[in-house]
Amino acid sequence: MRKLGTLFVLGVVLVSLFAASSPVSAEETLTVYSYDSIEPWMKEIIPIFEQKYNVKVRLVLFGDAGEVLSRLIMEKDNPQADVVVGIDNSYLQKAINAGILVPYKPENAKYIPDWIIKDFDPEFYLTPYDYGAIAIVYKKNELPNPPKTFEELTKPEWKGKLIVENPLTSSTGMAFLLWTIAVYGDKWPYYWEALKKNDVIVVKGWSAGWEMWDKGQAPLFVSYATDPAYDACNYNDTSIGAVFLNNTAYVQIEGAGIVKGTKHLELAKAFINFLISKEAQEKLPLNQWMYPVNSEVELPECFSYALDVSKAKVVSIPAEELAENTDKWLKEWRAIMVEGKSASEISPTTTSQEKSQTATSSEKSGGICGPALIVGLAIVPLLLRRRE
Repeated sequence: MRKLGTLFVLGVVLVSLFAASSPVSAEETLTVYSYDSIEPWMKEIIPIFEQKYNVKVRLVLFGDAGEVLSRLIMEKDNPQADVVVGIDNSYLQKAINAGILVPYKPENAKYIPDWIIKDFDPEFYLTPYDYGAIAIVYKKNELPNPPKTFEELTKPEWKGKLIVENPLTSSTGMAFLLWTIAVYGDKWPYYWEALKKNDVIVVKGWSAGWEMWDKGQAPLFVSYATDPAYDACNYNDTSIGAVFLNNTAYVQIEGAGIVKGTKHLELAKAFINFLISKEAQEKLPLNQWMYPVNSEVELPECFSYALDVSKAKVVSIPAEELAENTDKWLKEWRAIMVEGKSASEISPTTTSQEKSQTATSSEKSGGICGPALIVGLAIVPLLLRRRE
């Protein structure tokens, strides 16, 4: 009996030693939180990562980046995720302030252009993996001379011809609101008051707006600079045009980060590094319809139809300012567009853009005015910018 007992103990010790010295087990699981519309890209790259590291990736999807962040904050004391993918510059500072992220600069960050790192997160709480810009889209065969400035959209000839998304329910709409704030500074409420008086059409989200625009119910639509590339790639259709108003571009940058409290820190680091590898980034453009951050990745040929961000003046709002003022700006937007208050009745926050600009677009046009209607407002789950 003693011999059998000794042999049994020896066997257990040997098995334990073997397990300790083995590579990562296939039973180990990395949990990744993200938003619904990222799934096509994830489906292409996750199997590559799983094979390379001999692990399983559990992808948990929520409606949008706001929901993802809310879940992470709710789970802060008992984190269930290891990695988060999809927090953009609108939510960046809120995520950092919540204390839910572990800073980590991956080796492949050397392939990311300096301007993206500088504009996003130099401390690498989140690592940028894609970027893109919103634009006004139109059909070239129906509209040979589209408006090219914010001011033109308030003129009588464009009355009732612009579709925008509600920033209370759509991140595309939120991006357009921030674009106007970046350009107009604390005078932005007067611009939105003018849009309302010019019968701007406000819809619940991108999908509703696209359907309305595609059916010809209005010729102008707030969408993305890559829309012409999307139609060229998928339908061989080159009839869609896009415009950066005032030759300015508001760029959205998305990032991925490690969740504080992860039990798989090294594996989480490997996943972040993998996301910005050439191998993963090459599969991003035709799935995300955004630009990859890895400078070594060549864009698909049809991306030549996209509006070139590099030829416009990129405008942005500092992350700290976004975190401090976003809720206030949304309340003010609602006060003007839903509650019917005038721009002069509210007290918007003075932004750093207003201080730094020598002349805003509104100053050049000598003010903004005009008559009024808003339609299609509805509260629904926040819609993300890509085609569902």
